[in-house]
Amino acid sequence: MCFSWNLYLNLIGLNINFMKVGLKWIISFSVISLVAFGGLFWNPGAEISDTGAFLSEDKIVGADVAWILAAAGLVLLMTPGLSFFYGGMVGKKNVISTMLQSFIALGVISILWVMVGFSLSFGESLGFSINGNHYGIIGNPLSYMFFNGVGGLPHKMMASTIPFVLFALFQMKFAVITPAIITGSFAERVRFISYLLFIVLFCIFIYTPLCHMVWHPDGLLNKYFGVKDFAGGTVVHMSAGFAALAGALVLGRRKNPHHEPSNIPYVLLGTGMLWFGWFGFNAGSALSASASAATAFGTTTIASASAMMTWIFFDRINGRSISALGACIGAVVGLVAITPGCGFVSIQESLFIGFISAIVSNVMVNWKALKKVDDTLDVFACHGVGGIMGMILTAIFAHGENASLLHGGVEVFLHHMAALVLVSAFTFFGSLLLYKITDAMITLRVSEESENMGLDLSQHDESLN
Repeated sequence: MCFSWNLYLNLIGLNINFMKVGLKWIISFSVISLVAFGGLFWNPGAEISDTGAFLSEDKIVGADVAWILAAAGLVLLMTPGLSFFYGGMVGKKNVISTMLQSFIALGVISILWVMVGFSLSFGESLGFSINGNHYGIIGNPLSYMFFNGVGGLPHKMMASTIPFVLFALFQMKFAVITPAIITGSFAERVRFISYLLFIVLFCIFIYTPLCHMVWHPDGLLNKYFGVKDFAGGTVVHMSAGFAALAGALVLGRRKNPHHEPSNIPYVLLGTGMLWFGWFGFNAGSALSASASAATAFGTTTIASASAMMTWIFFDRINGRSISALGACIGAVVGLVAITPGCGFVSIQESLFIGFISAIVSNVMVNWKALKKVDDTLDVFACHGVGGIMGMILTAIFAHGENASLLHGGVEVFLHHMAALVLVSAFTFFGSLLLYKITDAMITLRVSEESENMGLDLSQHDESLN
């Protein structure tokens, strides 16, 4: 008797028309099916889990657990906040598609993180050795695959007062929002299925190695270059900013690059959600309920306030109106710029960081040469440039003996500048390659007809009306 694939699908309740649905969606469903069943049967053996890396349960500090649980929830809120922030900025025909591109990262990256992302970011360090010192490039994908070995005990090196599973879930929220940030650069012209493939590739090949190099104790940028990135200015915002620039270049300009923002109240709401969630993003990165967390909390809100006011006043003296949109963009730029140094600088210095970063980003947003690239929502000018400014200013102001340029750390500053060049090149050219690979597999850009119709209808058969 011959096996009938269609008969089998009918028996399990799936009546699929392969010609109508398309192979790419069949493959997508097959992948999520394999992952779901794979998690049930994954049993690598005790030798993969490094039990010697963990402390006993009595080392857990209840206050730290409570704060990081709250902080993780705050960071999760940032992704829907970003969807409102971006959704209000695009034209009316692309609101739902733009918001979904941010929101869907909660699903895609969360699953990928559990499966292999956390292992690649914080697993056993794989790299090279110089004079007996090991420098990691990426984590062993088998270390914590499907969260194997990620349990309730604290980790000696990475999370010594909270359960390791809480650390892993807190870090997951950072991985989720990073590709969501990129979406603003190619809004209104990218195919949804192509975007899903790209963010999977980006997370595996750009985000996880950068995360490992900066935040793992043996990471190259951490251990050799001494890069200070308290909460993700380099790992999140620079990587997203340069990936956004590469994406805008690869997809090209929109047919109609000029549009009116569809819903400014959405932008205001999104900004408020981002600002609120950013306290978890920055203060939570202390990984404890401590003075360091309090410092990060304070510098975060003051830098954002400073940047918001600087942005609207700088707009006005340049002949532009004081707008709600400008105030929101300025506030977010301040949040981005303070992120790498929020736990290392003072409140007074955060005022200056917000001020100077807002001016530089404002100039970049209005730079005619950059406008020609058609980065739809100015992601590079805000997140990329904001991250760069944050990295430079952290290397200038960070407190501690020999910790920065102003505290005797000339070598630290030079190492930061070298790392800045390396990170910029890695994230830009790496993302450029991934866009090309994605486009070769599934065309990235929608058709001209779909673009004119709007992505809400052409990609999702939904509309605001």
